[in-house]
Amino acid sequence: MMSEVKILDEPALEFRFGQQVSDPRDGLSLFGPYDTDAPAHPAFVSHAVVGTRHGIDLFDKWSKAMTRSWTDAPQDRHRLWPPFPGFEAAFASDWRREPVWKHILDSNALSDVARRHDPYERVHSTVSQYLLAFEELPKLDEHIGVIVCVVPDEIYQTCRVMSRVTQPTGEFVSKRRRESRRRGQLEMLSTYQPEQYDLSLDFRRQIKARTMAYNIPIQIVRESTLRLRDENQFGQRGLTPLSNRMWNLATTLFYKAGGKPWRLATAREGVCYVGLAFRRADSGHARNTAACAAQMFLDDGDGVVFLGNYGPWYSPDNRQFRLTTQAAHDLLKGALDTYTQLHGKTLNEVFLHSRSDISTEEFEGYQSAAPGGLKVVGIRVRPWRDGPRLYRPDKQWPVMRGTLWQHSSTRGYLFGSGFKPRLGTYDGWETPVPLQIDIQHGDADIVDVARDILGLTKLNYNACNAGDTQPVTVKFSDAVGEILVSNPTVTERQPTFKFYI
Repeated sequence: MMSEVKILDEPALEFRFGQQVSDPRDGLSLFGPYDTDAPAHPAFVSHAVVGTRHGIDLFDKWSKAMTRSWTDAPQDRHRLWPPFPGFEAAFASDWRREPVWKHILDSNALSDVARRHDPYERVHSTVSQYLLAFEELPKLDEHIGVIVCVVPDEIYQTCRVMSRVTQPTGEFVSKRRRESRRRGQLEMLSTYQPEQYDLSLDFRRQIKARTMAYNIPIQIVRESTLRLRDENQFGQRGLTPLSNRMWNLATTLFYKAGGKPWRLATAREGVCYVGLAFRRADSGHARNTAACAAQMFLDDGDGVVFLGNYGPWYSPDNRQFRLTTQAAHDLLKGALDTYTQLHGKTLNEVFLHSRSDISTEEFEGYQSAAPGGLKVVGIRVRPWRDGPRLYRPDKQWPVMRGTLWQHSSTRGYLFGSGFKPRLGTYDGWETPVPLQIDIQHGDADIVDVARDILGLTKLNYNACNAGDTQPVTVKFSDAVGEILVSNPTVTERQPTFKFYI
């Protein structure tokens, strides 16, 4: 048995003029986005806003502030939170400070439905308040790149899966009655929306699913995130410096409006990465019923999402998801066909990333879906939270990001978190947790696989940082699965990844 520890180089990102740096904020500030000279580069980003009057006022101020530069981080923290140069300077695109269209929600009505006793009614009714605004979209002639949904913090607190309401409004609905309603039982003395029991109990994931029919990506922003001044009042939500929040929100708005901020400079031509996402069905199905989805990513960040079939894929005994040969074939073939329709580039290799084990039967299905000559490799990638940790000899700083503990020719432990030399610090809160990487099927070098996975930690356009702890193929698998599987009655789904983050 071999055991070796090495530190992989920080993957480089490519920006305008083919310039390569490791931190996206450096590249955008110095050179501009990767697609600046491409025909599809958005010369301007137009947006619409939906929220309460208070929320829209907050975003109006934020929108104007985003066109300016910000250097509000402490002087000794500028490497961790670098200055924001302004939207146009960073993205070579004009941010239209005034929205194309805005819709003001009644704050009292929104607060009332956000505190309903029945959690299904609570989330469904709250999302429906926002969707009333979307019904106006067909009447508009203007192009809208992205719709910003400004959400009161109260909704964040009350409209998630495990939320509890201290002073609920509306009719008391017992757990037994909710289960009865979910089974389709009608009631003589109560009226309710039967479809609400077929949708997710998470506001964010339900509204993502239900707005896909309008074919415009949305960005959800909490009102507290838009605070331009950090008063540090007791009980107030703690925030990072404004410059950091500007970088994060501006990047995702640019990406969702059609821009490509950066691409992986280290990616290999003709190689794509497919994240396998699983999600157990709700309690109305058998215990082992689940659905599967595939997220396919290329070096430029383009993502394709495809929903597979429902079936008995989950094993309660070992808590693993396993597909049959046919289901695996259908899933990968659907993803590849969708990719061909949208992009049509030639592929040479497909790397499958899954948190669960990939069985031999399952892998045979994936292989059968690949056209002749297309190499398929099956890899399990998951955080290794219960295992040992690595420490540097001086014990002052955590292990370096990019540290690879090569345990064998098919297994390694990669630290996506850790000390980042470019930042001069560790930007996490706990002892770094490694990713366990197992090459379960196919032929690949464990070091090359680890380098690819480290590179994929930098394709998160929902933020703008020096690298995540997990690759994009794994990081968003829960969110994608929840949006697709927990909203089964939503049939108008978008195939591109920007609608899911």
